[in-house]
Amino acid sequence: MSSRRGVGLGAFVNKNQASQSFATHGANLKSTHASSLQTQLSVFQSLLHTFALEHGETIKSNPTFRAEFARMCHAIGVDPLAASNIKGKGKRGLGEGGSFWTQILGGDVNDFYFEVAVRVVELCRETRAENGGLISVEACRKVVGAGKAIGGGLEVSEYAGSLEDDILRAVESLVPLGSGFKVVKVGSKTFIRSVPKELNTDQATVLEVIQLLGFVTVSMLQLNLQWEKARSKTVIDDLLADGLVWVDSQAEEAEYWSPQYLQDSG
Repeated sequence: MSSRRGVGLGAFVNKNQASQSFATHGANLKSTHASSLQTQLSVFQSLLHTFALEHGETIKSNPTFRAEFARMCHAIGVDPLAASNIKGKGKRGLGEGGSFWTQILGGDVNDFYFEVAVRVVELCRETRAENGGLISVEACRKVVGAGKAIGGGLEVSEYAGSLEDDILRAVESLVPLGSGFKVVKVGSKTFIRSVPKELNTDQATVLEVIQLLGFVTVSMLQLNLQWEKARSKTVIDDLLADGLVWVDSQAEEAEYWSPQYLQDSG
């Protein structure tokens, strides 16, 4: 007599039960894994809280240290400029209002970013007629750090790279307000755009060419990019209308320069 088992309807039932068992086991593993990750994240956030309390003065006074602290926050999903859910004890209790840094370090750091944001906004408005609302972060750092915008300098010129990082974070904090300010990349450089208008691909390409060559002409675009004359002329006219390029009509062929390039190279 054959000893084979699980034939027919019984085999189907057994297979179905096994599938359900595997599915249940998989769901349990997934739930356990998610719970473990959540626990680890909570531990990291708690350690970050402790770290901030212990090194608060250094974070406030050293821009380089502050930038690294901000990167640590970002790595575990904590936005230092947004409201925090971390609870604690104190006069108000962490998480009861204000941002992560305001609650842990006091208002100094948030005041610093607010001041940077105000200066950037003022600078962008003052130079919009010159650059069409597109200013490089490098140029912004030089002006804001030197105190040529509102008030005096920020006295952090020795932390040039960190000030650029602070400027980027200050601009990002304006985005939820619908301010129209946005950080954009054009070629190898980072800019702050203060007008609610996106650069199209052709415009970004022309500005990148100007970064490399200093200026462009219609014939240069035709020769190097294989664009039709109409396309080359249209994109330059659009940039000219937006104030993103200036025209030099004294040359044999009209040359188009970026005011931003002239400022950076001057």
